[in-house]
Amino acid sequence: MAAVTPTYGSAVVMTMTLASLASDTNLVAGRQSTPVDQKDTDDAIDALVGGKVTTGTTPTTARQIEVWAFGSYDDTEMSGGAGATDANFTPDEKTLFKLLTVIPTVATSDKVYHWGPFSVAQAFGGMIPVQWGLYIVHNTGVALNATGSNHEAVYFPVKLDVT
Repeated sequence: MAAVTPTYGSAVVMTMTLASLASDTNLVAGRQSTPVDQKDTDDAIDALVGGKVTTGTTPTTARQIEVWAFGSYDDTEMSGGAGATDANFTPDEKTLFKLLTVIPTVATSDKVYHWGPFSVAQAFGGMIPVQWGLYIVHNTGVALNATGSNHEAVYFPVKLDVT
């Protein structure tokens, strides 16, 4: 009888510029990543996604950073009106995205918050969308840390190996 085991690909850094992302009291105006095209890049059945976000100087206590996933139902249109590139973004309706995590924050300047890993397939009911991406928004009261390397979003493709 054949054995099926998961095989993890190499880490892929997503295109998502979080340096100096402005705070939004209403948790709506945030940043979206460039979508990952599963159809044209690999034959993964899932992706484990995670990363880090670093607050700026003198954030307000008891606020949050939200990490959401968006996807495409037809390989063209993205949920919530997300676009095709890394950009500042205010979704048509944030509830059309899938919430991956809410990170409670403290008033510590330049604090690094590591998040994940989260299964993209699980967020979408068990099947990874043909295209998917991330949307991050926060209400820490100040812009995120200005150094690009203090933020990242990374995923590992997951495939099945039959032996």
